[in-house]
Amino acid sequence: MKTPKELVSLMTLEEKCSLLSGLDAWHTQPIERLGIPAVMVSDGPHGLRKQNDKADHLGINESIKAVCFPNACATAASFDRSLLRRIGEAIGDQCQHEQVAVNLGPAINIKRSPLCGRNFEYLSEDPYLAGELAVNIIQGIQSRNIGVSVKHFAANNQEHRRMSSDSVIDMRTLREIYLPAFEAATKRGKAWTFMCSYNKLNGEFASQHKWLLTDLLRGEWGFDGYVMSDWGAVSDRVRGVEAGLDLEMPASGGERDREVMQAVREGRLDEKCVDQCAERILEISQRYLQNARPDTPWNMEADHALAGQLAADCMVLLKNEDGVLPLKQGEAVAIIGEFAKKPRYQGGGSSHINSFRVTSLLDAVKDKPGVTYAQGYRLDGGDSSQLVAEAVDAAKKADKAIVVMGLPDSFESEGYDRTHMRIPDNQVTLIEAVAAVNPNTVVLLYNGSPIEMPWIGCVKGVIEGYLGGQNLGWANRAVLWGEVSPSGRLPETFPLRLEDTPCYLTYGGEGNTAVYSEGVFVGYRYYTARKMKVLFPFGYGLSYTKFDYSSLCLSTDSMAYGDTLIATVDVTNAGNVPSKEVVQLYVSSPRCDVFRPVRELKGFEKIHLEPGETKTVAFTLDKRAFAYWCEDIHDWYVPGGEYQIQICRHADEVILSVPVEVVSPELPRPVYDKDTIQMDMSPRALTVLNAVTKEALADTLLSGDRPKTESEAITDEMNAAMMRYMPLRAMQSFGTMTTEQLDHLIDALNCAE
Repeated sequence: MKTPKELVSLMTLEEKCSLLSGLDAWHTQPIERLGIPAVMVSDGPHGLRKQNDKADHLGINESIKAVCFPNACATAASFDRSLLRRIGEAIGDQCQHEQVAVNLGPAINIKRSPLCGRNFEYLSEDPYLAGELAVNIIQGIQSRNIGVSVKHFAANNQEHRRMSSDSVIDMRTLREIYLPAFEAATKRGKAWTFMCSYNKLNGEFASQHKWLLTDLLRGEWGFDGYVMSDWGAVSDRVRGVEAGLDLEMPASGGERDREVMQAVREGRLDEKCVDQCAERILEISQRYLQNARPDTPWNMEADHALAGQLAADCMVLLKNEDGVLPLKQGEAVAIIGEFAKKPRYQGGGSSHINSFRVTSLLDAVKDKPGVTYAQGYRLDGGDSSQLVAEAVDAAKKADKAIVVMGLPDSFESEGYDRTHMRIPDNQVTLIEAVAAVNPNTVVLLYNGSPIEMPWIGCVKGVIEGYLGGQNLGWANRAVLWGEVSPSGRLPETFPLRLEDTPCYLTYGGEGNTAVYSEGVFVGYRYYTARKMKVLFPFGYGLSYTKFDYSSLCLSTDSMAYGDTLIATVDVTNAGNVPSKEVVQLYVSSPRCDVFRPVRELKGFEKIHLEPGETKTVAFTLDKRAFAYWCEDIHDWYVPGGEYQIQICRHADEVILSVPVEVVSPELPRPVYDKDTIQMDMSPRALTVLNAVTKEALADTLLSGDRPKTESEAITDEMNAAMMRYMPLRAMQSFGTMTTEQLDHLIDALNCAE
């Protein structure tokens, strides 16, 4: 087989340009003359959405029957790398069976606000968690020689005006929050392809952003695959080719190809750029074609069972007052809510899977004696008063009531953002009525993003089920009746109200401009810094057992800049129920000259423990675990000082903490000039400053040993504060120094460095 470079050398300019756009909605262009076939790409971060006839991108037309796994909002709650890999392996096998070369996912944008309509498809508000989980689903899919397309690159954090909005973000915030998951997907996941986002980033569309697609992605991170556009994301195709956008999707009817050809012929575009794009596309296509296995079996029944098993590990127990859960055999249980019969198990839009089977909670409990059902509300929003009355009657007769509720399809979807965090009013009415007659009421939630819970005080139990995939009913049963101990943890903060969120005042932007003014203080980084009470913090989740932590040890108590630190901690199941625990490690930084979060997640492990069993969990922390992005040096930097290595139950609760001293070189000092202030000088420079200015300042208003005034309006403390933050030019302004003396001082300061 000829190499991509050899094939491209045999092509006409027209043939090369034709490769740079799709044949249709889902296929690359073939070149029959050279024996180059079309290959298929297809949606499906949580399954396979393959369309054959009448193809579209938004899920309007039906796709093939397939298996819907838990959505990313749920799988992220597992905090389980192996779970993501197992989903990836299953999806990879499905793609091989259906001859799909590239699966369009995972979607790993940061959850900046709970309002984003596509949050159900994203992983977390935390970049470390998102990156770790993304790497594993990527490795799972690509272990089957199927490519992924990591999306949406980059800073696509809202659906409102998504095709025109400009995400305005400072470099430190980009590097620390919005880029790390993509970096991990490249460096460790070795993703075959990336998908650029619709939006602009700092004034330039992602589809033609040379710094983003070439300088950063390929040059700095070493990406060697191809970049495709999101469907309809291209603004200027010629600039896109020059910037590193290889493949435009979907088909353009040849119009974009002609634009590229004309630009080459007129000398506005180097033909080498076209060659590079064509070679990269062929390289990935060949990687699939040489390993295509269309005879790979696809056992949908086995995948359905797997989807249920995994969903159970994703469910988060948020409240369990008086041990209302798990349910006991023989108890009379009223299951209430239309979602129990018609579950919402996935989000809407391009990721929507045409499931071959759906198991609801009612389906899963058919064999349970003592279970009754009442609809309770209407998902279409119609009058539910009679349904509420029937539900109340059922709840009165039951030992415990399980109310299944959450967000209907119309409340959150690709294409638009939510405007509030409430659930439908008819569901609130229902829960209040049921709880009033049955003190043992539990709420089971189906939703893709956080909701407000003003009703939480009147119920004893709450389970966050997220969007758990097509077999969520089995998972719900398993957790409710204690067949599986809940082990999910929240991958995002649940605030008390929308107004508390970090970007409440600016989310969505003004017109086409969205300024990320909260900076690095996204999610729990904001709430912990503000010491703000939340409904449920990041990393929160209860269990049917109890876990004890002890013996947090570090490999050293003092480390040099760039060294690696090993932290170990013992975890014991102190209860009587076998269960999994998510061990969370955070790093708390010392005070320094930059604003840093109180603590940041830098390690997590999910372990299984039998009653009484103890396991030692180890974490490896490298430079990045301690670093922030320093714009002065355009690199990661670790300030020296005492850091705290913390084992936490969640972002708000520290269990164990041990200090480690980091010895770090000072940052290169800036050149001093007349605008330099004392506070920004090194100790060496301050010594010179004090020596040169001591005599000159002795008898001035700024002197600390000047005569006291009658009014005492100017104190020594005031003078000291003024001096610390006063630019050097003030010495000339107040007549303390001549221009010549000030220049001499500045020269002496720079020589001291």
